[in-house]
Amino acid sequence: MLALSRRNFERRFKKETANTIVEYIQRVQVEAAKQSLESSRENVNEVMYMVGYSDPKAFRKTFKKITGLSPIQYRNKYSREMVI
Repeated sequence: MLALSRRNFERRFKKETANTIVEYIQRVQVEAAKQSLESSRENVNEVMYMVGYSDPKAFRKTFKKITGLSPIQYRNKYSREMVI
């Protein structure tokens, strides 16, 4: 479709974005999770499934690697919901 081999596409993608394709997808998923954790009442597992993860351990590990916080810590720190 792009007249590029997979390897060539991956190499060009990394050169332009400074991320591998997998890293980029993970960052997009974590950004979506962050927005949801900040603004919704869905629990962490619901957010995890919504952004495309099915393994809680993998989600937590990736989330923490990118943000420096666990999903629960992130929600506690950045949630826009008022706690009553």
